Amino acid sequence: MTTKFLKTTLWASLAALTLAACGGDKPADNAAAASATETKTLAITAIVEHPALDAARAGAIQQLAAEGFKEGENLTVNFQSAQGNMGTAGQIAKQFASENPDVIYAISTPSAQAVASATTTIPVVFSAVTDPVEAKLVTSLEKPGNNVTGASDVLPYEPQIELIRELIPNVKNVGYVYSPGEVNSTVVLKNLKEKLAPFGINVIESPAQKSSDITQAANALVGKVDVIYTSTDNNVINAYEALYQVAKSAKIPLIAAETSTVERGAVAALGVNYTDLGKESGKIIARVLKGEKPDTIPVYISQNLDLYVSKKHAAEQGVTLPQAVLDRATKVFE
Repeated sequence: MTTKFLKTTLWASLAALTLAACGGDKPADNAAAASATETKTLAITAIVEHPALDAARAGAIQQLAAEGFKEGENLTVNFQSAQGNMGTAGQIAKQFASENPDVIYAISTPSAQAVASATTTIPVVFSAVTDPVEAKLVTSLEKPGNNVTGASDVLPYEPQIELIRELIPNVKNVGYVYSPGEVNSTVVLKNLKEKLAPFGINVIESPAQKSSDITQAANALVGKVDVIYTSTDNNVINAYEALYQVAKSAKIPLIAAETSTVERGAVAALGVNYTDLGKESGKIIARVLKGEKPDTIPVYISQNLDLYVSKKHAAEQGVTLPQAVLDRATKVFE
């Protein structure tokens, strides 16, 4: 009995050792699987809700689902809008920092700046930020250098200027309505002046501190400019219909850098696809959720631009759309 018992014990021990040897990698695999199925938390904030920023948010959620992080299953999402108020943006940022989510997704320059000021430890991924270096969000585009990275909607100026000159051949004065408190807008103003000067074109600026000031800022340009150019300024886009009413009445063409404005009053817009930009942001968020550090992920710069034009708004604002512009347009509104 003793011999039989010893043999049985020996074989059991050997079998256990063999199974352990064959399955040596299983604990790590199980840990990785547990990490992949573990519920993650994503806090999202935007300075305001308008079509471009909404698209950047939706695109990110879509991409995260494709990456295996599905809202309501293994991803908890908390979205809060600052409703155009910088004070509220700061409060949201502090709230998110105290809640300690896995990642904070900040859409727009003001929201990204608020969040970056509130935390230096929680990973932050931004979207729809024109100049993240100037906004002091990252040290460089290639090597962000801290807990922040993301996707920029910076636009090359040359195609924008070419479009303005193509639609308004004799342009001498370009009006620019903007929010002086938004870094992305002041950066565009500075560069626009530098880029237009060689063509003998002046930039006449008209600041609007908040969305309710847009009508007054637009009226200040009447009789002084040949065209009004708008960037991705959030306050301006939020109140674009007010700008459109002034432009329509005074027959001043509106040309924009954000395509959703064409349905809301612009003659033409050359800009990034914000759903696609959001998807690129979603890819970055997924990488962070899987364990990568933000400071090792370069800032994404969109390479593709969409051209939207409106025949109706062109007629209202006294612009004849060249066939070449219509031919290369991504979308034409009748």
